[in-house]
Amino acid sequence: MAEVLPLVEARLRSALGEPDARAAVTFLGTDRLEVLRFHDGDVVRYATLGMSAQPMSDPTAVLADPVKGPRAELVLSVRPGAAATDQVLRPLAVLAASPQVEGVIVAPGSSLDVGEPLWPGAPFTSVLVAEPGGLVEDLALDEPLDPVRFLPLLPMTPNEAAWKRVHGAQALQERWLTNGTDLRDPSRRSVSLD
Repeated sequence: MAEVLPLVEARLRSALGEPDARAAVTFLGTDRLEVLRFHDGDVVRYATLGMSAQPMSDPTAVLADPVKGPRAELVLSVRPGAAATDQVLRPLAVLAASPQVEGVIVAPGSSLDVGEPLWPGAPFTSVLVAEPGGLVEDLALDEPLDPVRFLPLLPMTPNEAAWKRVHGAQALQERWLTNGTDLRDPSRRSVSLD
């Protein structure tokens, strides 16, 4: 289903403009994944390209369906300059490979953890997968294929990730909103969780 990827890249370009950099990563046993970088004023966005080439399949299924199943790409938005955020390319590719490698379905409300800082000195090792549709609209594909969803990633500190496991994604997002947390700040502190 490699023909999906040109459509996905065209949707990213129409929503975010022309990428000013791209990097490719291949992990053993996975398809090639790319991460595109887009500058948008005072925000830099990193988007995966390749995760949607195959549908995500239920990890309990005996055989993966090669056609039906959810498809997604990941989008991370941060403010540039305060940290070496371009080092996030490999961790993003690792997250995008998780459906192929670990057999997980990445969906809104999920937590994804890379086990190390997202970039050097980052206070985040994981992300919360947010609801799609705000920044990049879903890409409808011909039947019977599911649409490609562009899932925003919100970096979480280890404390926030632990709190989210207990209280849920919605509660954490409400806590961020209540405290006026700048989720694009690459060096922000953990929100108050008392």
